[in-house]
Amino acid sequence: MKENRCPQCGASLDPTATSCKYCGEPITPAAPQQQAPAAQPMYQMPNPQPQQPAANTGINPAWPIKSKIVAGILAIFLGSLGIHKFYLGQTGLGVIYLIFCWTGIPAVVGFIEGIIYLCSNDHNFQVKNRVRLQ
Repeated sequence: MKENRCPQCGASLDPTATSCKYCGEPITPAAPQQQAPAAQPMYQMPNPQPQQPAANTGINPAWPIKSKIVAGILAIFLGSLGIHKFYLGQTGLGVIYLIFCWTGIPAVVGFIEGIIYLCSNDHNFQVKNRVRLQ
């Protein structure tokens, strides 16, 4: 029995599903398979063309280009002033960090965010902060 999979995200699907419950990709019903002729070779050569990446990666080409490492270093050393937020284009949060810098809380949060920035993978960093990496 063939298992139905989403062509976009690869999640397992119910055979009667019309769209993926995870990514929302519409699912077209598969055409009935015909019986293969009996004289097929046991081994087929792999397709020499590489797989094309998915068209929808969730990254908008209009987002500004920033560096993940610079954002992480700014967060660790100047996180108490919110400089990393200004760098990433989140001006409102940067102002909040500046207002509360005297409490020391933004310094702790900035240090933790810097570690998270440096440890996160590139795709998650880009989507979460709405930037493209250089």
